[in-house]
Amino acid sequence: MPFAESPGDDGPAPPPEPAPEYGQQPWKPLLAVCAGYFMVILDVTIINVAVPVVGRELSASLTGIQWITDGYTMVFAGLLLTGGALGDRLGNRRIFCTGVGVFTASSAACALAQDTPALVAARLLEGLGAALIVPGSLALLQQAYPHPAARSRAFGLWGSMAGIAASAGPLLGGLLVSTVGWRWVFLINLPVGIACLVLTLRYVAPSPRHADRPLDWPAQCAVVAAVVLLTAALNEAGRRGWSDPAVLVAAGAAVLAGTAFAVRERLARSPALPLSLLRSRTISGGAVIGLLFNFGFYGMVFTASLYFQHERGYSALSTGAALFPAVAMTMFASVLSGRLSRRTGDRPLVVTGMLLAAVGLAGWAVAGAEPAYVLLVGPMMAAGFGTSFALTGATSTVMGAAPAEYSGTTSALFNTARQIGSAMGVALGGSLLATAADYSAGLRVGMAVGALAYLVAAGLAWLCVPLKPEGR
Repeated sequence: MPFAESPGDDGPAPPPEPAPEYGQQPWKPLLAVCAGYFMVILDVTIINVAVPVVGRELSASLTGIQWITDGYTMVFAGLLLTGGALGDRLGNRRIFCTGVGVFTASSAACALAQDTPALVAARLLEGLGAALIVPGSLALLQQAYPHPAARSRAFGLWGSMAGIAASAGPLLGGLLVSTVGWRWVFLINLPVGIACLVLTLRYVAPSPRHADRPLDWPAQCAVVAAVVLLTAALNEAGRRGWSDPAVLVAAGAAVLAGTAFAVRERLARSPALPLSLLRSRTISGGAVIGLLFNFGFYGMVFTASLYFQHERGYSALSTGAALFPAVAMTMFASVLSGRLSRRTGDRPLVVTGMLLAAVGLAGWAVAGAEPAYVLLVGPMMAAGFGTSFALTGATSTVMGAAPAEYSGTTSALFNTARQIGSAMGVALGGSLLATAADYSAGLRVGMAVGALAYLVAAGLAWLCVPLKPEGR
């Protein structure tokens, strides 16, 4: 049945119908949640092809361009755990809807910006909205689809949104910039955001609240500082080099902030990230697996984008089209893994997906200095398919092990690890391209490192991902 209460009505309400596979229109909660998640991930990559035009029209400096691109990512990654904690405390639907509202309004502000400072400020607000959306998205799917098989399929489609949005960003961005202008890179979020809000308020049940749980603000501030500093260090390492003083200072400060967070969590009565979650081999192992496969996939997308444009002279639109084979496999892989999980469990899916993705990147690494494009299609398809195939099982594993009262926090932990992995993949890929003798050599080394990360993730999945999670 629909749920029409306002987002402020979240409380200890009953969950939605207990058998979404057979209930009325079970796809509408999934559509609502995935629409919000799609906007968030699309904005990570769609700006890349638009930012040169934005810089020219707004007379932005190089620093301003960097902040337009990276400010969003840093705020997004830094506030994920805070967004998860707020969702658990105030209701995941309420925080999710708040995030969608902030994201949609700030997208409009980005489109209307007349100078660089205004655009940077709006991008920072977009990052805040994204950090409120993503933890609640998984928690709401867990709530809306309690049946394990339906939940796995929902998580599979949710995961496919990341690959589709990330890889389609350059193609869509190039198309919009070359036809209607860069402001439509942001305006496209408005109808999606409005539809997401309407669907969520109507078809997603209010979430339980745990308002008696205090927010550990010292810990929240420490983790924000740690993640933002680490993300900044990784981003700058790709441009400045790993030995640059600014990179080393940021990395050292991130370690100090992380240490302060760990000490605070041991002493806090109500920790922001309970140590019991980290002691769970399933949850902590799943988070590391998420870091590794984001490292491999986003490193591939970033370095391949630069390679196609700088080495082969492709336009932004042609580059998006060249990367499309990796995107095309993500939806198919997610649907297939969601259907298989009920029979096989999650471990075979994650291990198989990581091994297949490793083969794909290894195939690119050994393809030679100037391989024909047709020789790269198979490796890209294998990497896209394998990553999406494994993401379903990894997400299902982590969220299946999460206590209901900490579903938002667990989702935030998993997605924070993935964002750090993405930043690491982009930073290392950029550094290798900058320091290698030529783009082709740096690209091949980057693909080999990504393949190794996938192999490590496969081994970790064998140890940490259960064959048959409870409830299957």
